[in-house]
Amino acid sequence: MSLADHYRTLGLRTGASFADIKSSYRQLARQYHPDVNPTDQQAKDRFIQITHAYNTLVEKLQPKRPVLPRPDRSARATVETVKTVFKTETSPPPQRAETHLDSHLSHLDRQIKQTAYIQLQLLLREKKFPRAIALVEGLAQRLPQDPEVRQWQAITYQRWARDLISQRQYAKARVYLQKALRSDPHNRSLWAEVNRDFWQLEQKVRQTATRS
Repeated sequence: MSLADHYRTLGLRTGASFADIKSSYRQLARQYHPDVNPTDQQAKDRFIQITHAYNTLVEKLQPKRPVLPRPDRSARATVETVKTVFKTETSPPPQRAETHLDSHLSHLDRQIKQTAYIQLQLLLREKKFPRAIALVEGLAQRLPQDPEVRQWQAITYQRWARDLISQRQYAKARVYLQKALRSDPHNRSLWAEVNRDFWQLEQKVRQTATRS
C-alpha cells in the first residue's frame, strides 16, 4: 500500500499533519477497538487496518527523536533512566542517579525509590513479571505523583503483556497493554510501541481464529 492509501484508511488527505494523523487514529481506534466490538469481526479487521496505517505513517513522518512532554530539562535524565530498565546485561544493576524530579522527596522516599529501581531491573531481567508489577504498583501507591515511577509502571505492564503474547494469553495481554497506556498516557514513544503491540496481538488472535 502507498502512503496515500494509509492516509485514506485514516480518513485523511495525503500530507495531513502528524497531529491530525494521531487525532484521527485515536478517534478511529476508540470506535473499532476489539474491546468495544468483541463479536464484530469486521470491526477487528478495521482496527488492524487503521493501526497498521497509523504505525506506517508514524515511522515515515515522526521525527527520529520525538519531544516527550516534560516539566523541565531534568526530564532528559528521566528518559535515560527509564531506558536503563530495559537493559539485559548480566552485570550488577547500576545505581540510579538522583535527578531534580527527586528534590521534593524525603530522604526515606529517595532511598525507597532507589532500592525499588534496582529490584525492578533484576525482576525484569529474570522475567518475574508478577513480582515486578507488585513492586512497582506498591511504589506508585507511595509516590503517586512521581512521573518517573509512572513510566516504570507503564514499562513493566508492557513487558508483561509482551510475555503474555508469546504465551498466547491474548486476553490478559490486552488488559496489561491498556494498563500501560493508562499509567503513562502522555508518553508518545510508549503510545507508538503499545500500538504496535496491539497490532501484533490482533494479528495473532486472527491467525489463531483462522486455524480454528
